[in-house]
Amino acid sequence: MNPLETAMCLLLHTFDKYASSDGKTGTLSKKEMKTMIEKELPILLQGAKNQEEADKLLSDLDLNGDSEVDFTEFVTIVAALTCTAKSP
Repeated sequence: MNPLETAMCLLLHTFDKYASSDGKTGTLSKKEMKTMIEKELPILLQGAKNQEEADKLLSDLDLNGDSEVDFTEFVTIVAALTCTAKSP
């Protein structure tokens, strides 16, 4: 497998790992998303100065406002974070 295919598989695996904790595999609940961010992207929560900011960050990830993050929303935020990390 080439590096890009490996990265894609890792995205799928990471989403599935956290989405399945409540038995509903197609989406991440707010709790699942918070757990995933704490474990996989802790620097995001370190930037939040208080719980209100952390909650806003989590709600901002829910692009369609259904209180869950689906795989499309998950990939969108990962891509956006990747773009912000890319050196000019």
